Amino acid sequence: MNTCIVHDWIATYAGSEKVVQSIYNTFPQSHLATLFAKPGPLNQMHMSNLPLQTTFLQKLPLASRSHRYLLPLMPFAVEQLDLTPYDLIISSAHAVAKGIITSPDQLHICYMHTPTRYAWDLQNQYLSSKSLKTKLLNPLMRLALHRFRIWDQLAGQRPDLIIANSHYIARRIQKIYKRAAHVIYPPVDVDRFKPQTNRDSFFLTVTRAVPYKRLDLIVRAFNQTNHTLKIVGSGPQLSYLKKIAKPNIQFLEHQPDKTVTELMQTCRAFVFTALEDFGISPVEAMAAGAPVIALGQAGTAETVIHQSTGLLFPEQTPQHLLAAINQFTDTSTNFDPNYIANHAQQFSIQRFESQIKTYIQEQYHLFQERKNEHLQAQPHLLSAASQN
Repeated sequence: MNTCIVHDWIATYAGSEKVVQSIYNTFPQSHLATLFAKPGPLNQMHMSNLPLQTTFLQKLPLASRSHRYLLPLMPFAVEQLDLTPYDLIISSAHAVAKGIITSPDQLHICYMHTPTRYAWDLQNQYLSSKSLKTKLLNPLMRLALHRFRIWDQLAGQRPDLIIANSHYIARRIQKIYKRAAHVIYPPVDVDRFKPQTNRDSFFLTVTRAVPYKRLDLIVRAFNQTNHTLKIVGSGPQLSYLKKIAKPNIQFLEHQPDKTVTELMQTCRAFVFTALEDFGISPVEAMAAGAPVIALGQAGTAETVIHQSTGLLFPEQTPQHLLAAINQFTDTSTNFDPNYIANHAQQFSIQRFESQIKTYIQEQYHLFQERKNEHLQAQPHLLSAASQN
């Protein structure tokens, strides 16, 4: 079974790249194809020695600096990938990888992290960034995204099967592409954490300082308390957040993994306000034994158990978050770090690799059976296949 893994692009080593790494661990003879790839993340993924196919975007300077400006070229580029040698293609898509072109004799299974967020329901947030608010660039990007949506809706029909990374994403896939999706939660490295029963008094959040993460809600809520909040992460909103924050809020910016692990293992609680597809950092915090105070929508509504592994608040407002913080401080002794950490084990890397291997092997076996039945029903095709 000749297999190829197709990923949108490899510019960082983050959640979707870790999914690709786990898929490769499951199917270690696979080749890799992508629009463009940087050597550093490939090394981190331990995939730098794989047979690699890229596109003409690899040679463009913007690919290494500002690849979002290449979006209008991406549909054409991904369709140029030559996947004819492969029996099984596993695409990992948050943008265009689902749009690869395959034949009826190939099985294409797409692991969809999300429908392209900035082309659909997050378009206005995406276009509100300063770099895209210019009088010339903003209308051009709106036109480009309109054209992209037309292609993207068609591309969503190309996979034979779709796997979603959460039930929330499965609903979005149904809404946009009118396709059913099988759900397999993504892999989280829960084993790197050791839950601590003796915890400190500070609250923690770990995330990028970008608008959709809604760090502003956390800052505004904690401005109304005396609790210490530590924020790990950097991004374009950081300077604004520092301006509005009171002294009880500490900005640690980027920290190494070892420091983040220690902070998660000792914090009083982890706070998360983003409307996230899945949300890896809340699961990591639970693996470290930390109760999670999170938005009760989207991915965190599936991973955090209200009043057992944390507290869920209903809406993205400082008032709702503040109410959850106050409720937590009254009931924090009710949370058992070991119970919380055990709950997080169901999102482990081993669980993901086992589930995705079983699902893909079963579907490939069914695909081969249907193909053989089709050949046997038409003897002239069977004769031609045997001669080839």
